[in-house]
Amino acid sequence: MTAFACANLTKRYGSIQALQGVTLSVEPGVVGLLGPNGAGKSTLISVLLGQTLATSGEASVLGLDTRRQQRAIRRRVGFVPENDCLIPGLSGTGYVYYTGRLAGMSHGDSMQRTHEVLDYVALDEARYRPTEGYSTGMKQRLKLAQALVHDPDLLFLDEPTNGMDPQGRQTMLSLIADLGGAGISVLVSSHLLPDVQRVCERVVIMGGGEVLSSGRIDEMNKPHATLYRVDYSGDRIAMKRELQQRSVTVLDEANGRLDVELPQEGTQAKVMEAARQAGGRLSGLHPKRSSLEETFMAALQRQRGS
Repeated sequence: MTAFACANLTKRYGSIQALQGVTLSVEPGVVGLLGPNGAGKSTLISVLLGQTLATSGEASVLGLDTRRQQRAIRRRVGFVPENDCLIPGLSGTGYVYYTGRLAGMSHGDSMQRTHEVLDYVALDEARYRPTEGYSTGMKQRLKLAQALVHDPDLLFLDEPTNGMDPQGRQTMLSLIADLGGAGISVLVSSHLLPDVQRVCERVVIMGGGEVLSSGRIDEMNKPHATLYRVDYSGDRIAMKRELQQRSVTVLDEANGRLDVELPQEGTQAKVMEAARQAGGRLSGLHPKRSSLEETFMAALQRQRGS
């Protein structure tokens, strides 16, 4: 069963088209929904949760139709919105307990589960304080706790590290990774590439309301056919000259390393021969891999140029 799927999904707000023919199928696991602000990420989540009806097209979550089975979806899904959703005057414990009751849990189950998830997100004695006095990091962890209280199969996290300091971000990302390891599927919507790269197995890249690219991150980070990183010690000017004489382009250099591009018909032997002629020592020659950032920027450039 897929975590969620869409077929030619569109959403219009008057003259603004927030989603444009989104078609994708996402398997269970930890998945990043990556894109700049205004890419359509939050709108897509809203449609999948049944909070917003699509203008056209179809979508399903855990095999359930988003138009006809909204209540069944919400029983099995947890949601952390980007903006604050806390209720003034309630303590952390009171807030999570209340959301558990809204999910249909009994008094006893909701109270027990409330303390379990607050322990999990490390809201210790702070759980008894009014949430108005919480820091940004504490509020984000409290939102995660309320999303977990009813033991969902799938989590939608909309900018879960928004506004957090570096330590708070690392804590949140560690929790997300732990949840994925426990078998809970997680969709992490973010515009922060390092966050997605750290915790996600796969990524969906959006821009302008469209899906621009999707796939496994490790498959996107493939070796380039002609780009290499050269570890070299010796006369760097002589090495660059020898490389250029062999039609090898030096793209960048730093800390004893050279990034080079071999000609299409070139071989690694050209670099080795250049090092011998320059009189230095070649200690490494490694194919350069594309990065998620390169894939992301290339997808956005293709979209803007289309």
